[in-house]
Amino acid sequence: MAEQQRKPRKLDPVWDQICEDARAAVMKEPLIGGLVHSSILHHPSLERALSYRVAMKLSSDEMSPQILREIADEAYARSPELGEAGRADLVAIFERDPACHSLMQPLLYFKGYQAVQAYRIGHWLWQQGRRDLAYLIQARVSEVFGVDIHPAARIGKGLMIDHAHSIVIGETAVVGDNVSMLHSVTLGGTGKEDDDRHPKIGNGVLIGAGAHVLGNIRVGSCSRIAAGSVVLEEVPPCKTVAGVPAKIVGEAGCDQPALTMDQILNGCPGQ
Repeated sequence: MAEQQRKPRKLDPVWDQICEDARAAVMKEPLIGGLVHSSILHHPSLERALSYRVAMKLSSDEMSPQILREIADEAYARSPELGEAGRADLVAIFERDPACHSLMQPLLYFKGYQAVQAYRIGHWLWQQGRRDLAYLIQARVSEVFGVDIHPAARIGKGLMIDHAHSIVIGETAVVGDNVSMLHSVTLGGTGKEDDDRHPKIGNGVLIGAGAHVLGNIRVGSCSRIAAGSVVLEEVPPCKTVAGVPAKIVGEAGCDQPALTMDQILNGCPGQ
């Protein structure tokens, strides 16, 4: 009986580059070999590496890494879009953050990336009706990373959270694709009503450090919110708002502010 042919491995340039980065890092600094092998090189895919990394970061005496890893493995196996979002988030950080020099770095070291991937698993649990586990992951992400994202919030792909300290995203918030935000951003409510009470952020929006967007308002795609602003009213697409309370101060300055990360109010270079 002829030996059955092996199915060709699906191409995965993001994972292949991560593994190449990992091998190069071990050659340069052998002392991190144990971390790199256990977190990356021991695994056959990004999804399995993420399951391991999230489990190791969030485990505690109350929940073992083995149980958390099984939860994450199930999520990635049953929801392939989680892995797709994880890849898009990695590429977003690599392309937009000048402090990121390899695709390996966010996976190993960047708490913003790790927190968002853990949130994505919690959101999957929430959608499955497993809300106590989702709340547990939210609580551990807040304790470990200082990032508090409600598991019911809906977040698109290609999210970059730079530094990621003190991020708060509420229950009914919606964040579009290819959004960039810096530390201490709040997407919050304005009262105690139990309904749709949090912001809706369009695609390609750039939110500066310390900005607060409050209430069930829409922030149009490809707009910019200046650092330290308090946004209480709707923001049209492709505008820049600044101040307390925030007002429109000009155009967004470029087609994709979240990609260029340009926060100068007089526009992007060349405008």
